[in-house]
Amino acid sequence: MMQAPDDTLSFGAPMPAGSSALARLQQQGFCVLGAADLAAMAGYDLASCAPALGLWNDLPPDDYLKDGGHYRFRRHGSFIQTRQPAAGQAELQTAPHRAHWQPTSYNALHGGMLRWFAPLTAELQRAPFWQPLLLGLGRLFAQVRPAPQWFIEAHQFRIDTREGVGRPTPEGAHRDGVDFVAVVLISRHDIRGGETRVFELAGQRGVRFTLAEPCSVLLMDDTRVIHESTPVLPAGETRGGWRDTLVLTYRAGGFLDPQT
Repeated sequence: MMQAPDDTLSFGAPMPAGSSALARLQQQGFCVLGAADLAAMAGYDLASCAPALGLWNDLPPDDYLKDGGHYRFRRHGSFIQTRQPAAGQAELQTAPHRAHWQPTSYNALHGGMLRWFAPLTAELQRAPFWQPLLLGLGRLFAQVRPAPQWFIEAHQFRIDTREGVGRPTPEGAHRDGVDFVAVVLISRHDIRGGETRVFELAGQRGVRFTLAEPCSVLLMDDTRVIHESTPVLPAGETRGGWRDTLVLTYRAGGFLDPQT
């Protein structure tokens, strides 16, 4: 494991400061972008994110946790991004609400079952940053590995500490079974822990760091790395802190379902 500034995080020698997100994804399979860099890459006004952050306050509970916990709250939505080469653009369509499914080979704890979560709100999808964020990430990922369409799943998460311990990844270090993953930190409130760890899929090296800046992001090539986040704990004696994230997964060839 190693610790390094976000813009030089690497499994080996530090990446040169200022290396592009594309270069870092191509070379090592992951990168971290600060909030301003993410907004600039995707093409939205960073200030437009602030009004939507309160939408993480009304997430319904995740009733599928097999460890007996009640610390995870979430919403889920699905989208399809289609390239339009002639126009040099891409179109984003909202897919009908569907269950989230993963094979047990990727999620031994919660895989193999259809999990129906409450849909994303229309208010979130109308937020000025929403479409630019999803489309901008899709464009970036297509530069790493071209695809005519991305099948995108969006997950709003809150992990809280009302029970003392909250587990962002109860399944442990894992892949998601997609092409690319983006983990956007929304907020951290009155917690400690929640360290992110990224490991080579075909190797023994890893990095660890803590996403702390609201609207910063970890980007990963899911075919090359595995990842996890450590449990979150109350920062003081009072329980009730939380870690909010937006997780976006991009997959070519269709959504994961029991027939894939």
